[in-house]
Amino acid sequence: MDIERFKREHVALMRTVSELRELVHAGVATHADAIAHELVAMSAAVKLHLAAEDRMLYPALAANQRTETIGRQFQAEMGGLAQAYGAFVSRWSRPAQIAGDPEGFREEANGVFKTMHQRVQRENRELYPLAESL
Repeated sequence: MDIERFKREHVALMRTVSELRELVHAGVATHADAIAHELVAMSAAVKLHLAAEDRMLYPALAANQRTETIGRQFQAEMGGLAQAYGAFVSRWSRPAQIAGDPEGFREEANGVFKTMHQRVQRENRELYPLAESL
């Protein structure tokens, strides 16, 4: 299976996370407008990425019992992560919310971005090579 698209999307997502981290380090309240804009844009990209994985990647992994089991596990884990990410974006999608609680935003963003990074790395290391072997 050709998964180059998914790999490119991971690179783009991690680039956006790095840009968001830079904005946070430069000052949450000062850059609240840019942070909110980047979060909303990244949210759209994440939704598209997850939908494409659901439509193409996970059905392809159902080709045999071994890959299907691993695919189901990854997909189930992603459900909870996607809900947490969605709640985060919903809570912090407006500049006024971000500027009104810079430390709260910073704390939650650090956790969400760390979890996202770990998931992307795990998919790159475990899931995508499995899909490429099909």
